[in-house]
Amino acid sequence: MAYTTLGKLAKRYGDSLLIELTDRADEPTGQIDDTVVVGAIEGADALIDGHLQGRYVLPLAVTPPLIEELAEAIVIYKLHTYSPEGKIKDEYKDAKETLDKISSGRIRLPVAGVEPATQPGNGVRVTDRERPLTAKNLKGFI
Repeated sequence: MAYTTLGKLAKRYGDSLLIELTDRADEPTGQIDDTVVVGAIEGADALIDGHLQGRYVLPLAVTPPLIEELAEAIVIYKLHTYSPEGKIKDEYKDAKETLDKISSGRIRLPVAGVEPATQPGNGVRVTDRERPLTAKNLKGFI
């Protein structure tokens, strides 16, 4: 399941930036190259799924707005063939930090989570030697 779409990217960043980043033909066509965008979206989805898989049931039934925003920031960063400008680099760094917080549980998403695996006998087991001083031994002192 894709966490973002070409339409959402165009709405957030504009067609001109997407054309600039994806039109990689020898003779520029002036069009957005869908295959380049889809490749970047798949890469972002894999990165996000890697952070979510231990904590949430995948695929997500509903994509939270936070995940959509993170996916957009990651995709636009991945579309750059050279070093991106400061704001895009900062958004990518923030997205990675947020994903780390989600995977560690410091940020929780409003979706179904994975139940922790339980094993029988996970309690504490203590074995001790026989007590040398008991009520029976100390009869007369107590």
